[in-house]
Amino acid sequence: MSNESNNSKDAKDSKESKESNEKLLKMIKAMLAEKQKEKQNEPKSTDQHKFWKTQPVVRYEDKPVEQGPLKLQTLDEVPKQPQSLPTGFEWCTVDVTDEGHLAELYDLLYANYIEDDDEQFRFKYPAAFLRWALTPPGWNPEFAVGIRATESQKLLAFISGIPANLVVREAEIKAVEINFLCVHKKLRSKRLAPVMIKEVTRRVNLTEVWQALFTAATIIPTPVSTAQYYHRVIDWSKLYEVGFAHLPENSTPEEQIAQVEVKKVALEGFRKLELEDLPQVQKLLSEYLSKFQLYQKFDLDEMKHWFIPASKESPVMSYVVEENGVITDFISCYGLESTVLGNHKHDTIRIAYMFYYATQHEDLKERLTTLYEALLVKVKENNYDVLNALTAMDNPLVFENLNFKPGDGFLNYNLFNWKTPRIDGGIDNSVYEPAPGGLGVVLL
Repeated sequence: MSNESNNSKDAKDSKESKESNEKLLKMIKAMLAEKQKEKQNEPKSTDQHKFWKTQPVVRYEDKPVEQGPLKLQTLDEVPKQPQSLPTGFEWCTVDVTDEGHLAELYDLLYANYIEDDDEQFRFKYPAAFLRWALTPPGWNPEFAVGIRATESQKLLAFISGIPANLVVREAEIKAVEINFLCVHKKLRSKRLAPVMIKEVTRRVNLTEVWQALFTAATIIPTPVSTAQYYHRVIDWSKLYEVGFAHLPENSTPEEQIAQVEVKKVALEGFRKLELEDLPQVQKLLSEYLSKFQLYQKFDLDEMKHWFIPASKESPVMSYVVEENGVITDFISCYGLESTVLGNHKHDTIRIAYMFYYATQHEDLKERLTTLYEALLVKVKENNYDVLNALTAMDNPLVFENLNFKPGDGFLNYNLFNWKTPRIDGGIDNSVYEPAPGGLGVVLL
């Protein structure tokens, strides 16, 4: 057979293989969509939520066409004392600048916070991460709320709030971001979570802040947006051995390893973010984020806190591209370790998460792809095993070209005491296809 015939046959086989893979991916996405619907099982009525039906949140049944606060309050209406707790429990404020308190918080979160459905992986939040996450400029010590056992003084529950200047469809809101809601597993039947939410709300309201943003894996009344996680595997062999990655049918480990190889890229001017870059980067990021319908505004102090590593233990990695003294691009990510349970080969996986980025280049897809490629090199050099990204911002533009695969994790964004029409989270809900949306904020 001639070389031309062989080449023609190879091209045909390659085309058919590509079409087959595209069909398979489409089927997988459709199955994920059905799985998500079953998993979240959205109630027909807000009244089925005993707690949330009493709160200033959008009801499932409502479809806001305008935006604004759901409830107007004055400082005089805010209770000056917290709600009473059951006998044996007491309120506390966790001092997140104290190493002992951070160690207690680490223990509580490690044993009782986020864990995957199969109980294979458990997040680890070291002191450096918690300090970074909980003490941005303007943070209020009173917003780190805890519950202790009266007798033993053991920390049993926690919730936090940090300040955030949000923009929702051009309306600027002084708000807080609520995070790290955690109740000891043995106390879940005590219904302490609603009590924790009410207490942090009370403390925040006492500072005359009335709105909040928070995320949840489950649906509660009512998400303003929903994003999906995508994963870019870096160390396929390790992730396969711990059950995070899977071997597709009709493929081999060698093929999977080759597929996720991180290749060096030549991006002139790509370097670490420096302190003196912040004024330019702040302007660049502000302009980029302003095109989204929900985003956060950062001042220079906040830029320094969130994007300049404070120590070697800092979880954040930030880079810029400089051309003739001008910063044209910015990209960042942060890292977390996760304990692997019950695996004899590996006890930890290292996960990097896409954070914020911005560019002034017009060809957004091509430029973001190049920036991601440069970041992937740094992520691999820092021994991370996978890079995770939500369908927020313009992330979906790069997923296909850079071998990101859809995960089964979804993140619902909720606004407290603020109504606005639903914001696209970068997903085509028919088959959860990634597509750039209106969501421009990233919560840790």
